[in-house]
Amino acid sequence: MFHPPHPETYRDQLRAFLREDWGTQDWTTASVPDRPMTARVVAKADLVLAGLPVAAETLKLACGSMVIELPKHDGQKVGTGTEVMRLRGSSHGILLAERVMLNLLQRLSGTATLTRKFVDAVEGTGARILDTRKTTPGLKVLEKYAVRCGGGVNHRLNLSDGVLLKENHLAAVGGIRAAVESARRVAPNLVKIEVEVENLGQLKACLELPDVDGVLLDNMALDQMREAVALRDRSGRRLFLEASGNITLERARAVAETGVDFLSVGALTHSAPSVDLSLRMD
Repeated sequence: MFHPPHPETYRDQLRAFLREDWGTQDWTTASVPDRPMTARVVAKADLVLAGLPVAAETLKLACGSMVIELPKHDGQKVGTGTEVMRLRGSSHGILLAERVMLNLLQRLSGTATLTRKFVDAVEGTGARILDTRKTTPGLKVLEKYAVRCGGGVNHRLNLSDGVLLKENHLAAVGGIRAAVESARRVAPNLVKIEVEVENLGQLKACLELPDVDGVLLDNMALDQMREAVALRDRSGRRLFLEASGNITLERARAVAETGVDFLSVGALTHSAPSVDLSLRMD
């Protein structure tokens, strides 16, 4: 079982999504009787679930008396035709929430499904799949939760969670040593410092700095990654190595087998296709 974010962290977004969809009035729903109804949400493809509590919260915002049953749970892989939610409540409430609820459930489950494919691809290597900050504004917390449902690991939930000194940061301060020393002075003691490098010379510079906790290997070839792992191991440093850039599903296992600790994959949140689920009233 996965622990979703507390509803207070995303409830305002759900209200905004519903207001956007409703406009001034849902004339279609207003034209049909409002009466007690039952409905169910069914998977129309093989997928990994994510966002069931979010879907339930969306329905409750449209109809506070909605009764919702969840026979399946987030992180669970289900097949075509599987019933993942049952609900009883006002027909108007169901209709008003249906599209927003399904859009969110399909998108989050799509992210979890793609993440699981990457996780399965590197199984047995010891490497783990990371997300990135390439998320949808307003959906970051939920998309990163969906990554966890798929078996992935969150990198940073926001900029305050860690220091990641990338190319532009290094250019702004004048190099790796200056950037790391400045970051250590500014950031709280428990905040980790990671540095993005593009070549082995920059990696060697990081290995000489005790305040560096991890290194992001940006767009390196496989042989460079293997050498980077060897350099780290020979140094005796315990800093982690993260591979980033062009991490496709087809390439993921080869990257993981170089010995890196993490593969960061922006596609998990910015390019995952939505999966197919449908709601049917009985």
